[in-house]
Amino acid sequence: MFDRHARRKLRHSIQRVAPGILALSGYQGSWLRHDLAAGLSVAAIALPVGIAYADLARVPPVIGMYSAIFPLFAYALFGSSRQLMTGPDAATCIIVAASLSPLAGGDPERYATLMLSLTLMTGLLYLFAGSVRLGFIANFLSQPILTGYLNGIALLIIVGQLPKLLGYQGTEERFFRKVLEVFERFDQSHWPTAALGVAMLVVLVLVMRFLPRLPGALIVVALSIVLVASLGLDHKGVAVLGAVPGGLPSLALPTFGHGAFNDIFGAAAGIVLVSFTSGVLTAKSFARRNGYKVNANQELIGFGACNLASGLAQGFPVTGADSRTAVNNAMGGKTQVVGLVAGGAMLLVLMFMTAPLAYVPITALAAVILVSAVGLFDLADLRQLYRMSYREFLMSVGTTLGVLFLGVLPGVLLAVALSLIWLLSVGSRPNDAVLGRVHGLKGFHNVADYPDAKTIPGLLLYRFDSNVVFYNADYFKTRVRAAIAAQTTPVEWVVIDASSVNVIDVTGLRKLDELRAELATQGVSVHYARVKRHLERFFNEEFARQRRKLAKRYRFQTLKTAINAFLKHQTANGLILANADTEDPASAGREWRETVQPLRKETPDPVPLPREKENTERPA
Repeated sequence: MFDRHARRKLRHSIQRVAPGILALSGYQGSWLRHDLAAGLSVAAIALPVGIAYADLARVPPVIGMYSAIFPLFAYALFGSSRQLMTGPDAATCIIVAASLSPLAGGDPERYATLMLSLTLMTGLLYLFAGSVRLGFIANFLSQPILTGYLNGIALLIIVGQLPKLLGYQGTEERFFRKVLEVFERFDQSHWPTAALGVAMLVVLVLVMRFLPRLPGALIVVALSIVLVASLGLDHKGVAVLGAVPGGLPSLALPTFGHGAFNDIFGAAAGIVLVSFTSGVLTAKSFARRNGYKVNANQELIGFGACNLASGLAQGFPVTGADSRTAVNNAMGGKTQVVGLVAGGAMLLVLMFMTAPLAYVPITALAAVILVSAVGLFDLADLRQLYRMSYREFLMSVGTTLGVLFLGVLPGVLLAVALSLIWLLSVGSRPNDAVLGRVHGLKGFHNVADYPDAKTIPGLLLYRFDSNVVFYNADYFKTRVRAAIAAQTTPVEWVVIDASSVNVIDVTGLRKLDELRAELATQGVSVHYARVKRHLERFFNEEFARQRRKLAKRYRFQTLKTAINAFLKHQTANGLILANADTEDPASAGREWRETVQPLRKETPDPVPLPREKENTERPA
């Protein structure tokens, strides 16, 4: 019999590994009718979408069914979102096809083996990332970069499905050649196929527009089956799926040569980065709408379990599916029982009702994929980026063009490279400010924002709005020099407001020492205020002790303490405060003191206490 502490510990352990088990243990009966309705609605969409996406991944339709069914069971136990539905994703399927087709060399059996290896590798990478708490990688690709990448994927899918929609044989592989091929071979279209495909496309758009709560994909697939069977369209040249094997898949383990490992690993890493970023954004979005939070690290575990389940069932990699999640949310789904219901319903179809699937026309599946791809293209976000940040808009468009010109996998590398470039460009030239006091406002403010701000002649208060590390340390030095040169009176003290600095590396520290030595030769003393105590943990203890000893004279607890120390220094040396815009030095000193007042009577020398919180205004 467990005592209370043991039960709490066990509950915590289960929560960390399989939160779905605890959620199911506290399930309320009143939720069941909502979850049943939502689960059946999700199944009605997920099954035809899974079959359609199998074509994107270049595998038989039944593999798409496996990939749509079994990951739902795994995520229900290991995921942290109550609404997220997992399954095939257009971008993921495109990456799978682009990665494996060159390796398989046209051999379907080798392709299937490589796909199994890729799916399991993806699951293992997910689990590793979750175990070492790499959930922050969800924020690695900025939203504009991710939008650009997915827009490129959407355009690839749209152009790639047009031959199947219209019924002509496409031969080109490159995007822009495919676009030209559409116009060159349009007159070679199979018109019964094109008529059926366009009709199903129109029906799907109308259902989604005017009856959004109905499963449009299922309606289109069912209607197309009826038309093919009743009109004998399969005998008139309309391509259909053919027999779909029913029953459960057999378990299989991958076997591949050492030469393919690097390619499989690289493709799996790309899938993890892209699919997790988009999948966890979907999970967070619906969690926010329903008033709870998801754990990004647990989502890595959940996605890993999904991909392992898909791989063991011979499926392809999967992730969070935004369209099916939206259906779940719209139908009022409360818990991951929705996933269990949806998976169970599709499993019944797989085991007992696959015969009608033989009449599903390829053109109808192309219509389903086309509508999904159009939904993947985010034009609204592009317009907003254009209005808000033209530079990020260009980076997003550049990512899209990179996917179209270079291909899917190089597009992933380009997205990562652009994210790094953006990060470095922002961090290497951050905002900074010369600070002064403004009458009627608390704190210290940027004199560029407030031209009437008061400063003390001989004292420069400077703030660098970033960490000081190897890629911006020289810029920091340059900006301090420029600020000193811009003063109308000679600077004696530079007090650096370090409240914005959370990280400093060895390069940054050396650059600060170089700046101090350089300014000392010019008679300028460098001091620091509001330095965070935790910065010393970046260096070994002996060096940190030396820095504390050396910096005791030059470090102040607050900016006010530093100002008082400077005023005391001026008084001790018999110096008179002067202001460039007044002829009365004594009056200038009183004006500054009245602006600064009420200053606390503080000890001018620094003391090793936690810094005082101070209201400062930082530039946006």
